Amino acid sequence: MFQRNCDDMSEDRQNRRYPRNLQGVLQMAVDAGPAAEVPAPVQPMSEERQTWLREALSEVCKGQLDEVEQIKQCLSVLRKENLGDQDENGEEMRDEDDEDERESAFEMLSELCENLDNARDLMVLGGLELCVSQYLCHAQSGLRWRAAELVASCAQNMPQIQDHLLSIGTLPKLLQLTDSDPNPTVRVKALYAVSCLVREQEAGLQAFLAHDGFSVLMKGMQSENEKLRTKSAFLLLNLLTSHPEQKEPLVSMGMVQQLVSVLRTPHSHFHEHVLGALCCLVEDFPKGVAECRIPALALEELLRQRAKDLHGKEESQEELEFCERLRKICFSGQQSEDLGMDR
Repeated sequence: MFQRNCDDMSEDRQNRRYPRNLQGVLQMAVDAGPAAEVPAPVQPMSEERQTWLREALSEVCKGQLDEVEQIKQCLSVLRKENLGDQDENGEEMRDEDDEDERESAFEMLSELCENLDNARDLMVLGGLELCVSQYLCHAQSGLRWRAAELVASCAQNMPQIQDHLLSIGTLPKLLQLTDSDPNPTVRVKALYAVSCLVREQEAGLQAFLAHDGFSVLMKGMQSENEKLRTKSAFLLLNLLTSHPEQKEPLVSMGMVQQLVSVLRTPHSHFHEHVLGALCCLVEDFPKGVAECRIPALALEELLRQRAKDLHGKEESQEELEFCERLRKICFSGQQSEDLGMDR
């Protein structure tokens, strides 16, 4: 029943003639304006055009109200008690129809909350607390990852929502999902939500550090999940680029050795981000350079071979640049000696 309602609402949205928000009104005004650069003489608005404008503005307001109602309808589905049957041991059996209905509600909310006003309305209506308290830890993985995806959608570029999510303890739950959830999609979506809460967000970064977030990223880079490895390495590179003050604690916890061990795994595109992170750890930081020069790591030879393998591959140009940059910072003296011996 709910799916049919969602389909009807989606069809109504596509058939709607007028925009749903202020951005759409502005775009409509631009599209309806004169093409010539020279302003046209001001003329009284015709009755027909006044009527059209009133209807357009009314439709915009109605559309926004309709979307709030859709959010409320979705929340009513998610707040329902699970009335599924119980098995012979008294444990709740999976109700596939109920699960499908809840998944549809999450999908509708994620679509609606691409609009920042709707994301804020969801927060005001208590939807985010519901999502965090009941669905990030739900028994069904399809609901866990959709809940994490909704958190990420709402948190992007919304400091008010980020602060709210941090205040209700969202980040530790997301880090736990990223670190140990048995479902690979849940881990990837949870890490995406973590990224939305900590990038360019000082309070989020502090919460991330307090819950050993860098160790979670390191474990993610060592997983068998290619998407998780890539996103973990990218977030590490981003955080080191934005927060160079984190070099000291990361080098002290052995991050250089762990990143080098990751580079020794079968080559993958995410190694580009790993090399970038190593460059961040050594630039203007002698302690990081010293760690890279530890003979047991044999990093210089690894970089030399990697540069040779990447040479001439256009799709690997950035990785090659990171590789050569790291060699120059850490082993430029040794390279000069090698050149002299070759002559």
